[in-house]
Amino acid sequence: MFGPLNVKPGTSRNNKTGSWRTELRPKFLQKDCIACKMCALTCPEDCIEGAQKNTFYCDYEFCKGCGLCAFICPKADITMIEEELKE
Repeated sequence: MFGPLNVKPGTSRNNKTGSWRTELRPKFLQKDCIACKMCALTCPEDCIEGAQKNTFYCDYEFCKGCGLCAFICPKADITMIEEELKE
């Protein structure tokens, strides 16, 4: 049986990440990247793209900060950092 959802209708229109986001975001170090694309393949939001050979970036408007990209990276070239506060 499913539990109650704590999501208000229309949340994704105001917040592009949907109804939740962690306080972390990925930082692509771009030092040891081998362009295996594992980060892009594991991203559940499909918000990681490669600009050139081994230069990958994330669209932070859609990133939920789940950390799967950093976890799967075989070269540990992605780290999770605290989200910058927007005021």
